[in-house]
Amino acid sequence: MNSTPGSPLRRRFSRRDRACRTETAAAAVVDGEGATLPLADDAAEPLARPAGLLAAGARPLSRSHSWLRLGLLAVWGPGIVVMLADTDAGSIITAAQSGSRWGYSLVLPELALIPVLYVVQEMTIRLGIVTGEGHGALIRRQFGRGWAMLSGGTLFLSAIGALITEFAGVAGVGELFGVSRWFTISVATAFLVGLAFSGNYRRVERVAVMIGLSELAFVPAMILGHPHAHALAQGLVHLPLGNGSFMFLLAANVGAVIMPWMIFFQQGAVIDKGLPAKSMRSERVDTAVGAVLTQLVMIAVVVALATTVGRRHPGAALGTVGQISSALHPFLGSFGAKVLFGAGMLGAALVAALVSSLAGAWGLSEVFGWEHTLNERPDRRTAKFYLTYALAHIIGAGLVLTSLNLISLAVDVEVMNALLLPIVLGFLLALEARALPPAQRMRGWRRYATWLMCLLVIGFGLYMLPALVFR
Repeated sequence: MNSTPGSPLRRRFSRRDRACRTETAAAAVVDGEGATLPLADDAAEPLARPAGLLAAGARPLSRSHSWLRLGLLAVWGPGIVVMLADTDAGSIITAAQSGSRWGYSLVLPELALIPVLYVVQEMTIRLGIVTGEGHGALIRRQFGRGWAMLSGGTLFLSAIGALITEFAGVAGVGELFGVSRWFTISVATAFLVGLAFSGNYRRVERVAVMIGLSELAFVPAMILGHPHAHALAQGLVHLPLGNGSFMFLLAANVGAVIMPWMIFFQQGAVIDKGLPAKSMRSERVDTAVGAVLTQLVMIAVVVALATTVGRRHPGAALGTVGQISSALHPFLGSFGAKVLFGAGMLGAALVAALVSSLAGAWGLSEVFGWEHTLNERPDRRTAKFYLTYALAHIIGAGLVLTSLNLISLAVDVEVMNALLLPIVLGFLLALEARALPPAQRMRGWRRYATWLMCLLVIGFGLYMLPALVFR
């Protein structure tokens, strides 16, 4: 085989060598806070990618396009996608109940949840970019296979629970327009499985963003409700913390902020996207924008229902998509209520179904050491990863299609997520303190503030648990 200077073979290997040297050099760059990334503890070699992750996840760009790799458009995506998925079908229904029952009183807590979302997901960015390992793989390396299997198993159950909620939302949107749930859920399942099987992470991410942005339909719904500025200002300072019903909804909103699959997804996504160390600052901005965006959607739902149903019929039962739409008919019109809330709910459900199932498949693959990436079409090496992803959808869709009591299933999902909060956030804080080089760990006030916010979320999750079990 010809390998003389100037031959195509030699030029190809030369480009690979330059790309490898570029990645090694990137391992010692300085991020926006002056910390060195991402050298190992002995500062001699960059931290290695895990064996289970295929190299296809980090395809180098040519030098002429290297600027694009670090630009916002090239780096943004994981943070916005995971945050849009956080505003899932269950969250929308919770926000609708909050506005209907308590008016504008839950707007301030929704604003206060923005920094909580950011600090938790920012830890996953550092863990993913610096170590090059997924969340499950890090737990296995730091705490052993037993703890990793516990984490992976609970993650998969949480992902199935999320899929049940999302497919119920998809079914509800279809039924608004007289379409059978058998048709809508079957089409949604085929679409989501086919999208992941396309073998391109960036395509999956772009489609997820486009679908998730339909949640912004809730914003015009809020505007059409004509909210009153004076009443909104009063609601911001009126927090009936002594009322058990209010505290239950507050706990439900807080407990639903951090889903277990969010942490697994974003840490896996920054790896599968092949983000280098220089992208740390841009990925933080991506996450911050996503945190603001998802809470804007939640606030829009709260205000829309507070302005309309909450003012005329406070305490109305709003447990399904159809009930929310029907309650808004007198204020937005039949067409406006169906289209705006239908589009927003469908986008929220689909993007959350995609993210939660991918997180479950990534997490189990990391725990068991299976090769996994969205940058390769299914083959023998990645068969277990893709089979897990597809199986999650099939199980979730089957449960929704055969269940006679979807509300009961949704309650069970909330109970499970509440139970998982201490485990998930506990592992995340422990990994941040142990798996990262000292220069990349939180220090000073930032560390104390992050721990305080995480403990508050855990506390609200535990508070919600007995109320859900015994109600």
